[in-house]
Amino acid sequence: MPQYSLPINQWSQADQPREKLRDKGARFLSDAELLAIVIGSGTQQISAVGLSKILLSGVRNNLNKLGKCTLAQLTNYKGIGEAKAIKIMATMELGRRYKSTSIEDQAEMASSTSVFELMQPILGSLDHEEFWVLYLNNAHRLISKSQLSKGGITAALVDKRLLFKRALEVGAVALILVHNHPSGKIEPSTFDLRLTNTLKTAAKTLDIKVLDHLIVTEKTYFSFADENLL
Repeated sequence: MPQYSLPINQWSQADQPREKLRDKGARFLSDAELLAIVIGSGTQQISAVGLSKILLSGVRNNLNKLGKCTLAQLTNYKGIGEAKAIKIMATMELGRRYKSTSIEDQAEMASSTSVFELMQPILGSLDHEEFWVLYLNNAHRLISKSQLSKGGITAALVDKRLLFKRALEVGAVALILVHNHPSGKIEPSTFDLRLTNTLKTAAKTLDIKVLDHLIVTEKTYFSFADENLL
């Protein structure tokens, strides 16, 4: 076992995270070892891996919680300055985007679950509300997705003109509406119900169909289509 009070370069080569990744592959590293590579160094008192273990312990070894940490929260840990905190935040954001992109490559929005899997990495951990639109072709395959608005923790304002302008530009014949509830509650508000009906009616005049409206939280979602509200 490595001594976490020693610098990593004084450990045996088999215990050094960078060399371990090089020789065995990333999947053989623990979360703490991967995080140690990101932050690069520890302090005089503790190695990068030891510091990473403290960080992970602070979020109960939950990477989703680590991804929600602010710059101020990360730099509150001794040994984590602004530069290291920014590296951690950038790495977590890349992970979210990778997950979203790998799902997007499959492209077909065949169910509410497939929409949730695409959008949860983008919206699930936000502390503010955002409204997104998925633009689909006649095979219900994704043409593009875009953020239409970004608001507070109550309701994001939606510009209907921008929504349908984009739909016409990309030749979409169907839409899926998606927004998040930072509170974690999935039940639609009166505003959500009214907005959905307004957009559905407006879309119909352009021969565009609103297939669904999802409310996304960190762990689950509410589908208007699944609940027969469309």
